[in-house]
This record gives sequence, C-alpha cells and structure tokens, in this order.
Amino acid sequence: MSGPFDGDPFEQGSFDEYGDPAGPDPFDDRPAGLSPFTPAPFTLGPALLFCPADRPERYAKAAERSDAVILDLEDAVAPADRAAARRALIEYPLDPSRTIVRINPSDTDDFALDLAALERTEYHDVMLAKTISAGQVERLAAFRVIALCETAAGVISATEIAAERNVVALMWGAEDLVASLGGTSSRLADGRYRDVARQARSLVLLAAGAHDKAAIDAVHLDITDTAGLHDEAADAVASGFTATACIHPSQVAVIRAAYQPTAAEVDYALGLLEAAATARGVFQHEGRMIDGPVLRHAEAVLRRAAL
Repeated sequence: MSGPFDGDPFEQGSFDEYGDPAGPDPFDDRPAGLSPFTPAPFTLGPALLFCPADRPERYAKAAERSDAVILDLEDAVAPADRAAARRALIEYPLDPSRTIVRINPSDTDDFALDLAALERTEYHDVMLAKTISAGQVERLAAFRVIALCETAAGVISATEIAAERNVVALMWGAEDLVASLGGTSSRLADGRYRDVARQARSLVLLAAGAHDKAAIDAVHLDITDTAGLHDEAADAVASGFTATACIHPSQVAVIRAAYQPTAAEVDYALGLLEAAATARGVFQHEGRMIDGPVLRHAEAVLRRAAL
C-alpha cells in the first residue's frame, strides 16, 4: 500500500535544531512556560487497551472491546517497523475521543517523527513514554498528555510533572522502573509486586491526586492470571485510580467488573447517604462511625455505579 510515508517520510529541513517539527507555533503569544489551554479532566476508562500501532487490522477490534485504545508507537513496535506504524496511524483513523497514542521518549529520534505523524491526525491525547521531567511535557503543549512515569527519575519527578497544565493523567509502569534500577523482576514468586514497585505505584497515585489529575494503574502481564488482575484492579479503584491499562482484550471484562461496584456496595452507599441526610455531625451507621470522608467514599461508589 502506498502512502505519504513511502520512502523518506519527511523532507530535509522539516525539523528545527531541537528535532521538533518546524513551522509556525500557533501559541507563540502565550506567556512563557504556560500551556495553551487547560484541558478537560480525563474521563476515559476504566479499561484502556494497548494496541500495537503497526497492526491496523486490530484497531477497530480493540476499540470495540475496550473503553479506550492506546495505539502504541513505542515498546509494542520494533524499531524497524515504526515508520509503518506512523503511516498506519494516519491511514486508519479511530474515534479521537476514545483513542490515546503512546509516543516515544522525548530524547529519541522517533519522538519528532511521532509528532510529525500526529499533526496529520485528529488525535489529541498522547501518552509520553518514560516521562522524567515537566520540561518534556511542555514540548507537547498542543496535546492532552498522559505522562508515563516508568523510570526511577520519572517516579521521583511525578509531582512536578503532574503540575503541568496540559497533563491530564499520570500512569506508572513496573517493568521499565525495575530495568532503570538495574533489577530483574518487579514481582515476587507469588505474583505480588516487590516493595519498590508498590512504592512507585503509590507515589505516582499521590502525585496525580495532589494536582487533581487522574491516575492509571499499570498493566498485568500475566494474561492467564485473571484472579490476580481482578485483585489488582479492585485495589486500584479502592485506592483512587481512575483506570487500569491492559494488554489483551480478555482483560477488559475483568477490569470493568472490578471497577463496577457490587449491588451490596451500592445499597450500603445509598442507605448511608440517606441516614446522613437527617444526622447531625458524626453519627453511627450499622455499627460504624461515619463522618465527612466516609460520606465521600459512599459518593464515589455511586459515581462509579453510574458508569
């Protein structure tokens, strides 16, 4: 199939001295250091399905089976196939309101090529792989950014990254994190995360929450371990994560079920809020002390029930 990326995909001189796509910047008149807009809150989820961008025959199926698709130009695509992946990104469009594009780290040659390809699409949500600083996010001022904090440097900088105006969510990743530390495995023999991974997960969640941004939980690599995935997704939603990423369509239903409150949880939340309507201050309900934070927990359950 021929297309705009046949041969040399970009003409000589199409990038500036920093490797970014050349051309007028529509936001040149904005105050220094500010993003051009304040994006709407991140509402995609709860199941975000990764799809290799060089497999366009999977695009529509991935969109049908998930709450949103992450078209991956980074780890899921071999370096030799990334030009074809960018071509497919342009030639096989999905609904941009339900699509995220994971682009390569900002210190790679692929980063500028990814941005040039995105300019030819309607996609506005990007996931920046291996984000380690707020400065990297500033280079994506025209996009809603999901910052992937998946290295030691990224996790340590998560708070300043989350503060950037165009960041709508943070995600963490266990395997790249451990690799950045020189380790060999993110999990113990029984499948539980090692302490360093658990700490990174918590730090990214806290950084996102401190700046009213969404947090996305990492993928569960063992596709056959549905029980483990359900437990992790249930813990994610109870802890405050907005969504969980996954790598196989069979994982979508497991994640959705974990994020959806049970009938018993909904009934309890309704009863609790009904009792609160006539209570004065702190009160007891079914043997538990109830105050403001507990009422907010109940409200969160009802919000999830409406998904």
